[in-house]
Amino acid sequence: MKRLSIIIPTLNEAEGIVATLESLGGLRHRGHEVIVVDGGSSDGTASLAQDLADRVLAASAGRAGQMNAGARAAAGDVLLFLHADSRLPDDVDRLVLQGLAAGGLAWGRFDVRIAGSHSLLRLVEAMMNLRSRLTHICTGDQCIFVRREAFDAVGGYPGQALMEDIGISARLRRLSAPLCLRQRCLTSARRWESQGVLRTVILMWWLRLQYALGAAPARLARGYRTRGH
Repeated sequence: MKRLSIIIPTLNEAEGIVATLESLGGLRHRGHEVIVVDGGSSDGTASLAQDLADRVLAASAGRAGQMNAGARAAAGDVLLFLHADSRLPDDVDRLVLQGLAAGGLAWGRFDVRIAGSHSLLRLVEAMMNLRSRLTHICTGDQCIFVRREAFDAVGGYPGQALMEDIGISARLRRLSAPLCLRQRCLTSARRWESQGVLRTVILMWWLRLQYALGAAPARLARGYRTRGH
């Protein structure tokens, strides 16, 4: 049987990590693997994850490096990268494994649903899902998954401080189009709600534009953090 490795990078996620990992219990029961890669949490995240994951690893903070570390330790045929504040469909293993096999594709992602009632969030998620179908560039919120051999072939996530999801999408789309599953993963609205939905949308589009124009990811990451994200 083909096996998934679900890799979760964490940094101070104590508030929600138990619920996230408990939601993956059925997948573990079916033989799939859950790996948490902690970036030096000070709130006990790693300890909380210990009994609810197959492996809990330590790595330097930085989502790209953490996900690459998890991939190196993974035993699965397909790697799935999950944010700590996101939830997968119950039948994720069937959707991913059968979908990739049927299409002969190297990678893919889910449509996303953003938790929260703000009307602008419905527009944000619709635009995210449409944009990735048109451009074959996917975001981490969409729970990117990739065959192990394809991940290795492109060198994993680029070692950059921001936009690592765009970076790996650009690498992977040279191998194949993504499998764009219409089933939805659910992600927290905290990134948008903490600074206001409209303000966050404008910021993210500005950062993406700057990245496309060649701005250094490290400089963009500093600007992102100074705005409270």
